[in-house]
Amino acid sequence: MNMLSLDSLAAYWSAPEIAANVLIFFNLLGALILGLLIGYERAYHGRAAGMRTFGLVCMASAGLTVFVGYPSLWFGGHAALAVNPDPTRVVQGIVTGIGFLGAGVIMKEGLNIRGLTTAASIWAASAIGVLVGVGFYAAAISLTVLSVLCMIGVAELERWLPSRAGVAVSVEFEKGFIPREEVLRKVALERGYEIAGGSLTISSRDKHAKWYFIAVAIDSKKGTSVPELARMMNSYEGVEHFELTHCRN
Repeated sequence: MNMLSLDSLAAYWSAPEIAANVLIFFNLLGALILGLLIGYERAYHGRAAGMRTFGLVCMASAGLTVFVGYPSLWFGGHAALAVNPDPTRVVQGIVTGIGFLGAGVIMKEGLNIRGLTTAASIWAASAIGVLVGVGFYAAAISLTVLSVLCMIGVAELERWLPSRAGVAVSVEFEKGFIPREEVLRKVALERGYEIAGGSLTISSRDKHAKWYFIAVAIDSKKGTSVPELARMMNSYEGVEHFELTHCRN
């Protein structure tokens, strides 16, 4: 049988193939929605990984998993006519390699993390490649469109939904000065921020106390701007040096 004949090529768009791709599309859409829900929870609390990151990772994971349930439709139903290696091991190798590639675009600057959405989009691209490789072209197109919409449209959605911005704060106090956590928390609350639980790190060098923490706005409309926070830090007793950065990717 000629693999380039019209009948062979038409098998990739047969009724069973289309039905499977439609079902995969709804799996991808459902995974995207669930990922966005988890991502919004993280974004609301000022974490680096937000809705786009979680949406892409969840959707890509679904794409990498759901196609395994249709081995009879792989390669247009012609898999038995050629060498048939274990596709799951191939996918495992791809995911492992993409994991290292994604890690390369993630950059950490103090308490600020950048590149997570890029890393997730790279992983999504690998899932698209896997789907195309096994002949699920419509599903691959669906994942491509959903990924683009996620990266472009969800950013606008995040800005429209209520959220709480996070600010990474690094403070070095004057030599011999002993800062008090309750006073710092009180000052932060007066400016519309709270210190995120578990984020406070304290170090000391040459009797200079250094504090690192994340301040999360209590209300997106009432939180003091970063320049205002900088002016507040300048007036805070005992502060020698400080650094403020947004801690969202």
